[in-house]
Amino acid sequence: MALANIIASVSTIPMLNGSSFKSWKENLDIVLGVMDLDLALRDDSPPTLTDKSTSKQKREKERWEKSNRMCVLIMKKSIPKAFKGTISETLTKANDFLEHIEKWFVKNEKAEIGTLLTNLISKKYIGKGNIREYIMEMSHLASKLKGLKLDLSEDLLAHLVLISLPTQFSQFKVGYNCQKETWSLSELISHCVQEEERLKQDKMECAYFAST
Repeated sequence: MALANIIASVSTIPMLNGSSFKSWKENLDIVLGVMDLDLALRDDSPPTLTDKSTSKQKREKERWEKSNRMCVLIMKKSIPKAFKGTISETLTKANDFLEHIEKWFVKNEKAEIGTLLTNLISKKYIGKGNIREYIMEMSHLASKLKGLKLDLSEDLLAHLVLISLPTQFSQFKVGYNCQKETWSLSELISHCVQEEERLKQDKMECAYFAST
C-alpha cells in the first residue's frame, strides 16, 4: 500500500476520548483489516526463532512482528497525548496495548452512561420556559447514550418525557396512554406544545373570570 494511502487510511481513525471507545475500536479494526495489518490482534506471536526455524516460520514471524509494530504505532497516533504517559513501555504487544486502553476507557464509558441515564431519568419539567427546548434537551441526552451504544427507542423516550411533565399535564398523559398509536419525537413535541398553549390559555381565562 502506498504511503499516501496509508496516511489517508490512518487519518480516518478518530481521536479516542472518554466516550468513544467502541466507535474508535470499530474504526481501528476496519482500517487495520483493510491494510492487512491486523494479524497481531488476531493471532498470538509465533514461537521464537531458532537455528532450526524454517523459511516459512521466519516469514510468519517477520509478518507478525511488522503487524504488531504497526498496530501499536497506529493506536498511539489516535490516543490523547496525556493518556500515552500512563502506558508502560513494557506494553510492546498490540493486544496488551489495546487491552490496557480498553480497561481505562470502558470504565469511563460506563461512568458516563450512568451519569447520562441519571440526568435523563431525573429530569422534571417545571412548567416554565419552552417545552419544545425541554424535550430536545432530553432527546440530546438520548443521542449521547446512543453514541455510547445504548439506544433508547422513541417510544421509551416519549414515556420518559411524559413521566417528567408536571400534574397540569395529567389529562394529556392519560389521553396518550389510552390511544393505540405511538408518536414520533416530532409528533410528541407538536402535541406537547399545543397542550402547553392550551393550559396557558385556560390559566389566562381563569384569571380573567376571577378578576371580574
